[in-house]
Amino acid sequence: MKLALRHGFVLLVCVFALVPIMFVVSAAINPLGTLASTDLLPNGASLGNFAALFTNDRYPFARWFLNSVFIALAASFASLLLSMMAAYAFSRMRFSGRRVGLLSLLLIQMFPQFLAIVTIFMIFTRVTELYPAFGFDTVWGLMLLYLGGALGANTWLMKGFLDTVPKELDEAATVDGATHAQIFWRVILPLVTPILAVTGLLAFIGIMSEFIMASVFLRDPASKTLAVGMYGMIAGDQRNANFGMFAAGTLITAIPTVGVFLWLQKFIVSGLTAGAVKG
Repeated sequence: MKLALRHGFVLLVCVFALVPIMFVVSAAINPLGTLASTDLLPNGASLGNFAALFTNDRYPFARWFLNSVFIALAASFASLLLSMMAAYAFSRMRFSGRRVGLLSLLLIQMFPQFLAIVTIFMIFTRVTELYPAFGFDTVWGLMLLYLGGALGANTWLMKGFLDTVPKELDEAATVDGATHAQIFWRVILPLVTPILAVTGLLAFIGIMSEFIMASVFLRDPASKTLAVGMYGMIAGDQRNANFGMFAAGTLITAIPTVGVFLWLQKFIVSGLTAGAVKG
């Protein structure tokens, strides 16, 4: 009886997870491409929505896709590198203001970034006047915005992981004549690959799906990301007519995230396996 209940619960969870995916796939291959004509099981199949997605002059989906992937990859890598350096300093070094800095990072993370959206808007209004390359409707400006919001959480996450790495390894490398930079790159980084992979994956997913800040920061259609651009496809009166293209774009949007997950999975698994047999 218990086994039957377990199997029934697992089946229910699978149905709950698969039905929305089936609905999106059905809408993406629906020849009519409207919300009203979409069913769970499509009456026909066509790739017309995918073709229309890349040929529609009003919605530059290909540009949005490239913008999102580039911003997510670059911002994730930059935040990962800066957070790792900061975490190494907080974990391995003792300096004036260390405790205050850690507590400040923790307290800042208690407040969502969008609470400062008015202040950020005013700051970037001035930045746009002085340095247009880092102002509104620019990739580099949005990357700086994302970096500011991700450094605190990533630093705390990596600092906790670094604290579990024995400091005797640093001392042994120092005795051999290694500098802090050599210890960081050659000793510490290979040992913390799992947390780097997890943090990088979370940062990539978060940036790819971020909407609130990007919707305020990006106003030019060509500079928008996928989240902002695709929202415009179904906003207002366009929801019914463009739902097929929206569903097709949703499936394409999932490709980078799945690809990054599959690429980082081997680092997570190898790191966990190495930690399980260590000693």
